[in-house]
Amino acid sequence: MPEEKINLTLILQGCLRGSRNSQRKLYEYFYGYALNICLHYSRNREEAVEILNDAFLKVFTKLEQYDPDYPFRGWLRRILIHSAIDYHRRNHKHAPHLELMASADVAEEEIPMPQISPDEDLLPILQQLTPAYRVVFILFVMESYKHHEIAEMLNISVSTSRSNLLRAKEKLRALLEKGRGKSAKTN
Repeated sequence: MPEEKINLTLILQGCLRGSRNSQRKLYEYFYGYALNICLHYSRNREEAVEILNDAFLKVFTKLEQYDPDYPFRGWLRRILIHSAIDYHRRNHKHAPHLELMASADVAEEEIPMPQISPDEDLLPILQQLTPAYRVVFILFVMESYKHHEIAEMLNISVSTSRSNLLRAKEKLRALLEKGRGKSAKTN
């Protein structure tokens, strides 16, 4: 189905009427796109699929809130991101090693972004970050949210958001260097 053209308006109208067939078509059409987003926020594929399914449940129950004057893909993306944040809050808030750490006014410029070549697959490296670091890193770097927006979404302080971004960059740099060291030894 990914290659065939769909009439999104008709499918959305069917979903609003509760048509299971329309819901299935919408799910299948956007599955790859949605899974790719969810993979960035998760440790593994199973967790990503769980986030994706939670998001689609929200899509189907809140579809009447979608404004057809705007692209559906953007609305879906926002739901996917918020579902990932909800999943993170629900499943990782009590784990002591995943605790969101605060640091006094850490500026993200203190540590530059690690250099990543275009042929490097960042996803497996991102998935090695703790959920707290991964979520802040993705929201800031990949989704272009500001620290005050991230703080509000995650219910953390702005300094915690900055600190987690700083630590995520440090950890990414170390993971990238470690990975590059291994590939240099095998060549």
